[in-house]
Amino acid sequence: MDRRSFIAAAGTAAVPLAGCLEATLSDGDYDIGMSSNAFVPERYEVSVGDTVVWGNNGSRGHTVTAYESALPEGAAFFASGGFESTDAAREAWQSDGSGNIQPGDTFAHTFEVAGEHGYFCIPHERKGMVGVIVVSE
Repeated sequence: MDRRSFIAAAGTAAVPLAGCLEATLSDGDYDIGMSSNAFVPERYEVSVGDTVVWGNNGSRGHTVTAYESALPEGAAFFASGGFESTDAAREAWQSDGSGNIQPGDTFAHTFEVAGEHGYFCIPHERKGMVGVIVVSE
């Protein structure tokens, strides 16, 4: 088989797999999407008692991790992976990738305290993947 025939055959074999790598969420499955380096939207407003769902509609893993210092007094810490602090979430991510939300998966948190709740994606924080949930009474 010559080079061109091989490339043509390999290219057609790979086409059916391409769709398997894409996220399978639709817009109605989540409130906040996760693209390659951003939460969409970055700022989201809800009322006390509302649950927010993040959906990874991108092609690589992400986390949702609260900045402890950016939570209102009395607010519960939240992080994909169920960690109890920002440091614990960072350490687990560095150790074994814990807290990773795979493409097509979701993470949800219910907000019980009014105020601004800052959060970020651990592996993409340096690229500006941060967000804020604004919770009102």
